[in-house]
Amino acid sequence: MKYGYARVSSVGQDLTIQVQKLNEVGCDVIREEKVSGTSLKGRKEFETLMEFMREGDELVVTRIDRLARSIRDLQNIVYELKNKGCLLYTSPSPRD
Repeated sequence: MKYGYARVSSVGQDLTIQVQKLNEVGCDVIREEKVSGTSLKGRKEFETLMEFMREGDELVVTRIDRLARSIRDLQNIVYELKNKGCLLYTSPSPRD
């Protein structure tokens, strides 16, 4: 399954461009949220996404900063995805 994740930092910002790109690369499911990325805590849609991803699944984001705002958080996310047997791509996915 190919999952997309779109995030903006505040309610007043628009997710349309991210969602369009994720649809263009064929994401089966797209999770969206409007919440600060300074911490992984409180990002309910991202937490749900990570719970549901299984071996062979792919996570696609339009830019790495939509996923993580620090190298430490990015390392932790990549580590968790790798342990699950999942792949991470930025859009467009090189497999498309």
